[in-house]
Amino acid sequence: MKLLESGRLEHLSSVLSNLEMGEWRVLGSVESYSCKVAGTEQKGLYKKMAKDGGGSDIVALSPPLEANFLSRSVESDQEVITPENLEMFVISRKMLFNLITTLNLSFFPDYDFSDAKSHEFSRSPSLAHVWAEIDSRLGQSNFYNRSVRQKLWEEIDTEIGGLKNSEIFSYKPDFESDPFSESGCVWSFNFFFYNPKLKRVVFLTCRAISPNSSTSEDSEFSMED
Repeated sequence: MKLLESGRLEHLSSVLSNLEMGEWRVLGSVESYSCKVAGTEQKGLYKKMAKDGGGSDIVALSPPLEANFLSRSVESDQEVITPENLEMFVISRKMLFNLITTLNLSFFPDYDFSDAKSHEFSRSPSLAHVWAEIDSRLGQSNFYNRSVRQKLWEEIDTEIGGLKNSEIFSYKPDFESDPFSESGCVWSFNFFFYNPKLKRVVFLTCRAISPNSSTSEDSEFSMED
């Protein structure tokens, strides 16, 4: 995989990273990646994941946090996997590799997500759920107005070749060793928009940092890097 340079997305990342929420500061990034495996390290990671999987091409995802789409047992009120919603609970090992590699490239060299597990990822049931979560977070800033919101989704839609053609995944870390567990991180979200025809991933990530955070302006999201 490799980063696809885009002046439009770089500008959008700068806009997100200039959002203010009282004393909190937002670090945001929108990046586009080609899904073609490239380089010795990426090939090595893919082979390792295939070996660890014992030959299985499918791995389990964490259930979506949004529970209203799930079929539930009347007696136990527990999640029930049906043919209709099966794809919400599984992912191909190749796609999992794409998501992990995207994280590695985005946060290189500060963090390594190679050991991330499939249960830390989930599939979003709809674009509406994604919009709702992002609006609930970024909407806390007065600077996240209608114009900024419209620009955000127009650029992502263009870059990914149509949001309606995309599969959407989210990453919910285990908070052991990643940028979202650092001191001062108030909240975060991480969404991957994948177009299988273009073999492209657009990665949207944001986190709110409180004043007591040690994160500085030369973080991995800095546009000067």
